[in-house]
Amino acid sequence: MLLVTVVLWSLNLTLTRYILQHGFEPLAYAVVRYGLAAAIFLAIALVAERKLGVARRDLGLVALAALFLWLNQISFVYALDTTSASTIALILGATPAFAALIGLALGLERMSRRFWGASLVSFAGVGLVALGAGGVTATRTGVALGVATAATWAGYSVAIAPLMARYSASRISAVVLPLAWVAIAATGGSQAAGQDYGVSLWVWMLLVFATLGPLVLTNILWFRALHGIGPARATLIANLQPFVAAIFALALLSERMTALQVAGGVLIGGGILLARRPQATPAPVAE
Repeated sequence: MLLVTVVLWSLNLTLTRYILQHGFEPLAYAVVRYGLAAAIFLAIALVAERKLGVARRDLGLVALAALFLWLNQISFVYALDTTSASTIALILGATPAFAALIGLALGLERMSRRFWGASLVSFAGVGLVALGAGGVTATRTGVALGVATAATWAGYSVAIAPLMARYSASRISAVVLPLAWVAIAATGGSQAAGQDYGVSLWVWMLLVFATLGPLVLTNILWFRALHGIGPARATLIANLQPFVAAIFALALLSERMTALQVAGGVLIGGGILLARRPQATPAPVAE
């Protein structure tokens, strides 16, 4: 289940890049995809639990998680609209370092010297990926948006972690995703209204798959895998995602990477392994 989850997460970047290159505008894609996902999660939660309520004390965290998810999706679609999927995949490898830094800023964690060394290695890797992007289909803006995607996803994960300790994944998804979708629709409503929906059937099929697979099914598989093998081993395997995603992009979109990007990816991966430590159950990936 965990390997299927990692493969689906990894495919998401390539699928999104392809869809944006073949007819869909970035915000229109986000509005349609997250609208569909929000409706599905609402249905799942209502059938499974028959209620959606959260305690008043948790409303601030719910709003914060929705805010980060909104920012994440805006960054995500525009990053992939302007930059190669392989470049964004490598940059997303720095997400654990961003999450730890946000936890430190909020007073949730104390970091060891080992962590600071791992963070420096990871961010050096991001720097090399950014420098090497000049030789591929990428822009400086796209690289910056890729960094913003990693940082906002880390913020979302930090905000949602306490909620996951008190509520089921389906209930949190059914509350947070619709709130985030309202913000996405408000931001991209005009683009969605002007979108030409007469794209090919193949693009529509990929959009539905990108919603049902990497966004909905992975939530179910991820938490079942966590229950089966524990968060430490599960997260270690999940760290393969950036590299698997880069391979998919290279193979399916005929993208290419420079030597600097490869070196950067190695450094990011080294930083992830160096910083490995026991941690709480991670938030599900909803990209």
